[in-house]
Amino acid sequence: MISEWGKNIARFIVFMLIQVLILKHIDLSRFINPFLYIIFLLMLPIRMDKSLFLFIAFATGLTIDMFYNTMGYNAAACVFMAYCRPRVLRFYAPKGEYDTSAKPTIQSMGLSWILSYAGTMVFLHHLVLFFLEALSFSSFFTTFAIVIVSSISTVGLIVLSQLIMQRRRT
Repeated sequence: MISEWGKNIARFIVFMLIQVLILKHIDLSRFINPFLYIIFLLMLPIRMDKSLFLFIAFATGLTIDMFYNTMGYNAAACVFMAYCRPRVLRFYAPKGEYDTSAKPTIQSMGLSWILSYAGTMVFLHHLVLFFLEALSFSSFFTTFAIVIVSSISTVGLIVLSQLIMQRRRT
């Protein structure tokens, strides 16, 4: 039986490979830039130590930065997303509290919760990422449009991925 850490490492590798070998090379338009790799961070256990989660987010973003040659933009966006995660989880908390073994998946939390949680987290990530890439507010509305459209495409891929993973388990 594979340990939880083994599953997380396998997920990390799979989503990194999908991101750098497939999604990086698909040119959908300058407005659609899906970053599926962040599903790895979104699916980590809800009760994970905050410091460990920030470190994993930094390492994940830095790994993508090496392949995208983006000078730490993804690392900064991932760390910001990780920093905001406890507040986002508190905001979307079900009545009572989260189950101590809860993982943010469609199977355990439901589709509407995943859409809300992933949508918020992806938006925060993309907001930081694309405004850092622009390094200017002069094209604010264009950059914001890229944030919105890319967030929608990323959340769509995240939901599709979760449905595929759920189907493989059953």
